[in-house]
Amino acid sequence: MQNANSGNGVEVDLQTLIGLRQEARRLDIAPRGKVLATRSGGHLSRFRGRGVEFDESRVYQPGDDPRNMDWRVTARSGQPHVKVFREERERPVWLLVDVGESMRFGTRVAFKSVIAAQAAALLAWAAADKGDRVGGLVFDETRHFERRPVARTRGLLPLLKALSEAPIPGEDGGHSSVSSAADHLTHLVRPGSLVFLLSDFAGIHADDGAWLARLARGSEVVMVHIFDAIDVEIPPAGLYPVSDGNQRGVLDTAAQRVQASWRQHYADRVTTLQTLSQHHRAHLIDLRTDWPVGAALHRGLQPRRVPGGIR
Repeated sequence: MQNANSGNGVEVDLQTLIGLRQEARRLDIAPRGKVLATRSGGHLSRFRGRGVEFDESRVYQPGDDPRNMDWRVTARSGQPHVKVFREERERPVWLLVDVGESMRFGTRVAFKSVIAAQAAALLAWAAADKGDRVGGLVFDETRHFERRPVARTRGLLPLLKALSEAPIPGEDGGHSSVSSAADHLTHLVRPGSLVFLLSDFAGIHADDGAWLARLARGSEVVMVHIFDAIDVEIPPAGLYPVSDGNQRGVLDTAAQRVQASWRQHYADRVTTLQTLSQHHRAHLIDLRTDWPVGAALHRGLQPRRVPGGIR
């Protein structure tokens, strides 16, 4: 697949996102158990698996796991009781998609926001086709669209529509950063969920771990880092007119201090993402705007082979 299948790379249409369903069948997001390791740009470790819900309490029987003791019922009845859980038939899958100001940029093939929309669509189709419930949170600095996970395509199609429209067809009140949006998401996600965060993670800091810790405590978290080639390497030496929409200036990329600052800024972001993902056992996938989206996700989602088996 080529990035930005149709359009000019600045926006993506609904039919393009719907058309990604067939390619999504290559993606493997099946649960694989507990996370064992993670590394930047590497493959996924084992997923924690589907969630479980409390079903009932019953009298303790020899062989029951004492960690499942229901102490309240035990105290009330005077007999040892354990909690019985049942596995959820459909795993909730959340897609948090950043289409904010820093994402509306790109020098190769497409804007980061377009790549994020395509990646989210592929992951959503992969989840829905495996019977999982799909929901999401799409946001920029002024608006957000929120849809809790529901079965089949009832949750998927409204999400794809939100990704293809500008302004976002949701509620007023956006989020200024992925950290703010993710913090809001922590109040919505249930244990046993699979959570994808798609963003360039601009402005993320090492002390942003509280929301990630809450998400990763009971769910599988995958951070999809979307970046542009110009994020990594400064443009060739020269004078470049720049503007933030309000002010104008000139960027001198021949200056040594500018080159050093440019490279250090990106290196700091990557280091922060690696540190956060490793500390909280989240997965980290790299996705550059000029890489084929489906192929990059396929590589990142594959289990990593290690001596003695697969992680």
